[in-house]
Parts: sequence; C-alpha cells; structure tokens
Amino acid sequence: DVVSREKGLEKDVIFEAIEAALATATRKRHREDIEARVNIQRTTGDYDTFRQWLVIEDDEDVEFPSRQINLQDAREKSAEIEVGQFIEEAMEAVEFGRIAAQAAKQVIHQKVREAERRLIVEEYEPRIGEMLSGTVKRTDRGDIVVDVGGVEASLPRNRMIAREALRPGDRIRAILCDVRAESRGPQLMLDRVCPELLIKLFQLEVPEAGEGIIDILAAARDPGIRAKIAVRSNDRKIDPVGACVGIRGARVQSVSNEIAGERVDIIPFSEDSPTFVIASLAPAIVE
Repeated sequence: DVVSREKGLEKDVIFEAIEAALATATRKRHREDIEARVNIQRTTGDYDTFRQWLVIEDDEDVEFPSRQINLQDAREKSAEIEVGQFIEEAMEAVEFGRIAAQAAKQVIHQKVREAERRLIVEEYEPRIGEMLSGTVKRTDRGDIVVDVGGVEASLPRNRMIAREALRPGDRIRAILCDVRAESRGPQLMLDRVCPELLIKLFQLEVPEAGEGIIDILAAARDPGIRAKIAVRSNDRKIDPVGACVGIRGARVQSVSNEIAGERVDIIPFSEDSPTFVIASLAPAIVE
C-alpha cells in the first residue's frame, strides 16, 4: 500500500514484482534449471509455488527436459493443453527471506522506473511540437540536461544555439522535438534552433498572434545571428509589423533576448511573390 501510494504504481505491479522475486529465489534453490511461478493471494498474503514445463510440438527435440515437455506427454496430465502453454505442478514454496526481499526490491525499483518512463511517454508524446520551459541542471558530454517540470530533458549540442553560454540554474525555452522510450537517460529531446521556436515565442509575446488576429506564416533562422518572420494581419485596423515590434521594440527585444540576442526582422507577407521576395531579402537591395 505504501509503495503503491508513494510511487504511483498499481498494487498489482508490486505484487508481480514480489512474485517474480520469489520465483527467482525458487529457481536458485533448485539444482535443476527449472521454470517456476508464484501466485500471491492478494488479500491474505499467502502464496503458492508451481513448477512449470513449456509444452512444445511432438516432433521437436526436448532440449531442456527440466522445463520443457512434448504435447503428447503433456496431454496425459491435462487433456486440453496446447503448444505454447505451461503444464504446472504444485511444489514447496521458499520462504520470503532476505535474498528474496532484496531481489523483490530491485525488481520493484525497476518496475517503478519503467512505469515512470511509460507515464512520461504517455504525457509528453501528444505534446511534441510544443514549447516547454525548463531550468538548466547540468552538462552531460556536451549536451545540456534540462529540468522540465520535474522531468529530465536533453538539449543536444547540435540543437543548441552556437556560442550560447548556458549555466546551471538558467531558465530556457525550447521546442519538444522527440520523446524516446529508452531505458536510460533523458527521454525528452529539446530543440532551440528550429524556426518553430521563433514562432511560438512571438505567439507568447504578442497577444494578437496568440489569439490569431495576426498570422505568422513563415520563419527562417541562422540560429544566434539573424532570423526573419513573415506576418499578416486578419484585422485591417492592426499593423502586423508594429504589433510584433511592440512599443519601443519591447516585444521583439524580449524574443531576441530569449534566443541569445538573435536579431529578428519582421516582414509583411504579400500574396504578390516579387513584392514578398524583395521585402524578405531586405536590407539587401534587389535590382
């Protein structure tokens, strides 16, 4: 009950871990290489132990007689048994001693980790493409480990803004680009060089963009140096460029500060391609 509450695990997962530990202890006690199963009564805590034989085809050689049996021999004990199932026989149960308890503890820890990682995948997979905020924790072989709401995320070196000096304790924003179900290391992969980050930052900083009054139609970046976004207003009364720049450049400056001082040009979008291209290439002069 305590472990279930503390770790947020189903009780059955913990019972299965203890059953697995007792089965392991049973196998170690036996001289032969046997297969065993333990069943714990969920209400009383009593448990029964069964020796198992895997049922294989009649024409297959029995490589491990201590844990395999042909179908014909198996059907003498149980008429309805099929290939791939187990024939079981009750055997003496081992005591739940110190070694079994240690084994159970290790299995429970492993199950806890697996369950926690599974929950992270379930929670964050639908959020791929979202912008997340986090705190820099440490450097790991050149990559940055970021704490995102109590979950460790990785910002790989090739997804970091060049020459950006991130230190432990720094608050950063990044795009969640991938969620990995691996058994080791951070599962969440972050990205600070993709154009999507620029768009999300403007949507956060410019209320009109967040509400859909202004559309950010495209973004391009040379991370850490220069960036451009193309904007269009859905309301004739609102100037999209002015809204994104803000009073005395406050809004664009706030975005720029978040991405290591990257200079951002805001370009009015035009359906007329030559006009849009000329605006996009500014400050270069188009002949």
